Amino acid sequence: MTEHTSIHVRRADHIGFAVAFLDEALRFWVDGLGAQLVRTGEMGGEFLGQVTGAHGAQVRMAIVSLADLTIELLEYRGMDRPNLPAKPFDPGFAHLAFVVDDIDALLARIDAYGWKAQGIPQPIASGARAGTRVIYAVGPDGATIEFMQPPASVQDL
Repeated sequence: MTEHTSIHVRRADHIGFAVAFLDEALRFWVDGLGAQLVRTGEMGGEFLGQVTGAHGAQVRMAIVSLADLTIELLEYRGMDRPNLPAKPFDPGFAHLAFVVDDIDALLARIDAYGWKAQGIPQPIASGARAGTRVIYAVGPDGATIEFMQPPASVQDL
């Protein structure tokens, strides 16, 4: 039997997305969604290899802030990358969800940045989030963001 040690996860720090082209990703996050650019930089070498397993890669990175969340955008160079992005049903796939005021206006805006809704926003039928409209949008790199618009009665609270 394994001895259980008490641990305490303190807080979430950031979410990261690997992107094909950092400049295009920044245009979407900053111009499209209104994120604030915090900083940019580059990294590589033994540090990057040990932390990520991307041995020999160089990374251009940017940190943006949106909705009290820190988002790290990483453009890996010098590595073979898959030709096809992961799909939302692939094991290990993750997505980020944002609550928005006007899902239809947001979807129209992000379309100009190459992000595509995966269907038509659907209302949640029952439960604590009944009436909340939800949709996945997939970006040019295959990253997925879920957008959620609560019913007007909940938004006004």
